[in-house]
Amino acid sequence: MQSALRDIHAQRLLILDFGSQYTQLIARRVRECGVYCEIYPFDISADDISAFAPAGVILSGSPETVTEGATPRIPESIFALGVPVLGICYGLQAMAAQLGGEVVASNLREFGHAQIQAEQNSLLLDSVFADADQVSVWMSHGDKVSVMPEGFVCTASSPNAPFAAIENPERRFFGVQFHPEVTHTDKGEALIRRFARDLCGCAGDWTPANIVEDAITAIRQQVGADKVVLGLSGGVDSSVVAALLAQAIGEQLTCIFVDNGLLRKNESEEVRAAFSGAMGEGTLAELNIITVNAQDEFLDKLAGVDDPEAKRKIIGATFIDVFDREATALKDVNWLAQGTIYPDVIESAASKYGKAHVIKSHHNVGGLPERMTLKLVEPLRELFKDEVRKIGLHLGLPASLIFRHPFPGPGLGVRILGEVKASYADVLREADAIFIRELRDADLYDQVSQAFAVYLPVKSVGVVGDARRYEHVIALRAVETIDFMTARWAHLPYEFIEHVSNRIINEIAAVSRVVYDVSSKPPATIEWE
Repeated sequence: MQSALRDIHAQRLLILDFGSQYTQLIARRVRECGVYCEIYPFDISADDISAFAPAGVILSGSPETVTEGATPRIPESIFALGVPVLGICYGLQAMAAQLGGEVVASNLREFGHAQIQAEQNSLLLDSVFADADQVSVWMSHGDKVSVMPEGFVCTASSPNAPFAAIENPERRFFGVQFHPEVTHTDKGEALIRRFARDLCGCAGDWTPANIVEDAITAIRQQVGADKVVLGLSGGVDSSVVAALLAQAIGEQLTCIFVDNGLLRKNESEEVRAAFSGAMGEGTLAELNIITVNAQDEFLDKLAGVDDPEAKRKIIGATFIDVFDREATALKDVNWLAQGTIYPDVIESAASKYGKAHVIKSHHNVGGLPERMTLKLVEPLRELFKDEVRKIGLHLGLPASLIFRHPFPGPGLGVRILGEVKASYADVLREADAIFIRELRDADLYDQVSQAFAVYLPVKSVGVVGDARRYEHVIALRAVETIDFMTARWAHLPYEFIEHVSNRIINEIAAVSRVVYDVSSKPPATIEWE
């Protein structure tokens, strides 16, 4: 393992966000190459750029057009840094326009797969064209470069983009019209690796082992001998935080697990089992976990409430009340640990021009009540979800926990449509457990990205044996997705769905009918509420 004295953040890339839906994907691809990077809005100040001291810069795409005057532009200080710069799609167009080239609206727009043709040797693309003169890439643009800036050469073209890739080898400025960050682009990973590792000179120190070592050192320096409390939910983020803290500070950590009556079946038992001797050398054999049974408190406050947003707010506020009460009862606790991850931080910040859109607010970023005086420790704050999973496995957490499907913060409260009742939650818990068990037994669980059952507030007539049954309906939902921004309903085998339906109806008397959700996102959302 590398010495902890070496700063694994020292060699880093700056990614300027111009509002592309793929910006976070660019960062994830860079980090997969072993290179640390951070995302900032395009209007970052020159002083902040200088202080960041990047080894290279990547300019993202954008829904905007450089042919209009009020749209985002690249800070001029970027071009004076003396480091390699890679412009992707809009980033290419903005760089070309600002350095003296020309950009025009394309008569034939390119959206989807396209073939690029090598035009000449390239510092950036030679590895991409190592095996063929043509490569399939993913395009998504309505403008194109019509005149290259002085000092640039064309290294690749496509039928509708004569300058699909350009570069200035002397200044080490590169631009591609396509999106190397998406999986649809062949050799996209090789292109990003070539830029980040070879052209920017980064060694590749950003590895799970080094991240864990760095995080443990940072936690110990931040917390010292103080005590820390963590809300352990059983989700990936809080579980990995618990594992990191257990290695870093051991018995100084207390975890609080709140049972709100809206958890999956056997949730508490599974969380305890995951941390019982499952972690690697140097961790506690078992975490200090306080389990709080607050089912009645949550369900009493939810009585008669059927609006989805109102339910979310009640569940969130009640959790904070319960957690705050339990944390306050602990002696000499100075720190609150949270599972904030990097996308939470990015999505909760906006450009002063409003181009880096605020997608949603997160309870882990600025959502704590003012009365809580604990200081924050957030060891995952600079990590993406896939990185969190990798370090979780490195820490020895079981794959069954690390690769669990996402579960909403309000739990079953937003999978019970309409009013939430204890009896409804019990039925849904059983139906969901049957669905997930059958997915695992059929080796289908890891083939879908998220799967769950939904309790519908309608009744349907059914016949079980010779008896008429008039009970509620359960909907099954399973989706396939890469980034959860878009998702396709999972095409599970009919025989499998039939088997799950039969089990649910035969084993749960309060269910008369099962339906399967065949809605994709968009237009539907993944969750029903």
